[in-house]
Amino acid sequence: MGTAAGDGLVAAAEHKVNLSARRPFVEAVRTGLAETFFPDDPFRGFGSRPPAARAWGALKYFVPALEWAPRYTLDKFKYDLLAGVTIASLAIPQGISYAKLANLPPIIGLYSSFVPPLLYAVFGSSNNLAVGTVAAASLLLASIIEEEVPPEDNPQLYLQLFYTAAFFTGVIQTALGVFRLGLIVDFLSRSTITGFMGGTAAIIIMQQLKGMLGMKHFTPKTDLISVIHSIFQYRHEWKWQSAVLGICFLLFLLSSKHLRKKKPNLFWVSAIAPFMVVIIGGIFAFLVKGNEHGIPIVGDLKKGINPLSISQLTFTDKHVNLAVKAGFFSGILALAEGIAVGRSLALIKNEQIDGNKEMIAFGIMNIAGSFTSCYLTTGPFSKSAVNFHAGCRTPMSNVVMSVCIMLVLLFLAPLFKYTPLVALSAIIVVAMIGLIKVKEFCHLYRVDKFDFCICMVAFIGVVFFTMVIGLGASVGLSVIRALLHVARPNTCKLGSIAGGDVFRDVRHYPHARNIPNVLILQLGSPIYFVNAGYLRERILRWVEEEENACKIDGQDLQCVVLDLGGVSSIDNTGIGMLVEVHKNLDRRGIRIALTNPRLGVTEKLMLSGYIKDTIGEEWVFLTVKDAITACRYALQRSRSKDDGEV
Repeated sequence: MGTAAGDGLVAAAEHKVNLSARRPFVEAVRTGLAETFFPDDPFRGFGSRPPAARAWGALKYFVPALEWAPRYTLDKFKYDLLAGVTIASLAIPQGISYAKLANLPPIIGLYSSFVPPLLYAVFGSSNNLAVGTVAAASLLLASIIEEEVPPEDNPQLYLQLFYTAAFFTGVIQTALGVFRLGLIVDFLSRSTITGFMGGTAAIIIMQQLKGMLGMKHFTPKTDLISVIHSIFQYRHEWKWQSAVLGICFLLFLLSSKHLRKKKPNLFWVSAIAPFMVVIIGGIFAFLVKGNEHGIPIVGDLKKGINPLSISQLTFTDKHVNLAVKAGFFSGILALAEGIAVGRSLALIKNEQIDGNKEMIAFGIMNIAGSFTSCYLTTGPFSKSAVNFHAGCRTPMSNVVMSVCIMLVLLFLAPLFKYTPLVALSAIIVVAMIGLIKVKEFCHLYRVDKFDFCICMVAFIGVVFFTMVIGLGASVGLSVIRALLHVARPNTCKLGSIAGGDVFRDVRHYPHARNIPNVLILQLGSPIYFVNAGYLRERILRWVEEEENACKIDGQDLQCVVLDLGGVSSIDNTGIGMLVEVHKNLDRRGIRIALTNPRLGVTEKLMLSGYIKDTIGEEWVFLTVKDAITACRYALQRSRSKDDGEV
């Protein structure tokens, strides 16, 4: 038996952990920064190219249009033309509707569908994204700016702050993309976005009762209690004519959505349904003089393309903080929605988009938009989904949409003055219904209760308080959860399965066998000052429990094996924790062995002297099996020595 153990030890010694590997400090820092800010390594392969080719490659990286434009064909244009015209028919009613939702002149919504899509076609990396305004960001901007500048008191300053907020949104988005700080957007988890969008949709639907009932006065607040109170406070303004017409529009729009679900090939019916509602509603309001009979209309729309608004940006001390706040919150939300939509649609086509390039594209188009009478734009899900199903091939579909909007602005804008406000409210209501994802709520509850709580905090915070409170509380809870995972990492006891070659968590695999006299623990996270104390107490508790179990069987715990394969890094506090654990176990006569430490961890443990001076290099192994073999050999030698002394 001794020979077998010795042979096993020799075999294990043939495959040792490389303890001599060292990286220069500069290389370690460079590698760390590259993994943090350039995980996709966008410039790989550039080093072998000549300088001109490298410059051209870098230019194509930042201007994706240079990549697809030279290969563009007439066949692709046919598809993009159809998709562009289709999303233009959706952009017109949505642009007017979302501008009214933000208490802006309706023409601003059309302006925002003209310039930004042109810039996205040049700088955007998604073939499927359709650019435009979004309901959630529109309401968020309005709720923040209205707190200090009510639109009815100073409409000109209110509009200027929207332009200024769009400028700061663009600056923030561009900076995030240039400095590769997309990880900030990752703090908006899917659960947070689902809850926030659902809560926002619920509030927007409630607010549309103003248009559905033909009311003139309404609360600027967004919480549910204020909205309900306002509806009944001004019930004397209710117009039955608007309500009847609104119900008819709702039934028509919902029927078109139902038809799309039953017959996906007829997706275009639901895509043009909002435009048809605007046309039919406008003709009806014109014929019956709706504005005089309880059906309020949009009013005059100026003919002409976007006027310059760069001179209207306001940077006064009194209002700049408000614009920065509005631009930051709405910009992060718009980034999260736009990138999520682009990635989900790209996944279906087996394509890839670069999140940092998308940030730069969004930033550029919002900066340019703020100079040309536009407010915040991104990639809305509804319009992008229509663009995708219409068969778009490249971002050229955004150019086609932009040209269509330009023609409307130049020649047809005044015709939309008769559009009933109730038609816009019906369009918004139907668009928002799809954002309340009850099935997703149920899925979160079934799969992860904590994620469900994060989702509900966002939903309830938005519905009963404010959009900023709902979003902030949900993000805060998500961060707390992440910190808990770091501060209280998972550790587990391993047992042997498959004849002793494989070791797995004994709670996951109850049939896994314990190794006599040996405790195997797996640490599955970085060891930092935040969790070092917890890990020390947890390891010692495992040891105490194992000692008690061994005593029941008349044995002693001889060795503790720490599997460090999942420990990606360690700091000085973590090393100190390992020293304390070693001293504690040494007093009990228990050896400690390490297995499979990673390069960064090995470097620090060697430099600190923990491996060389504390446990010894001979107690660091490549696999758990090697460590167990060595423990058994040491135990056998100890017993032989004791027998010899006797």
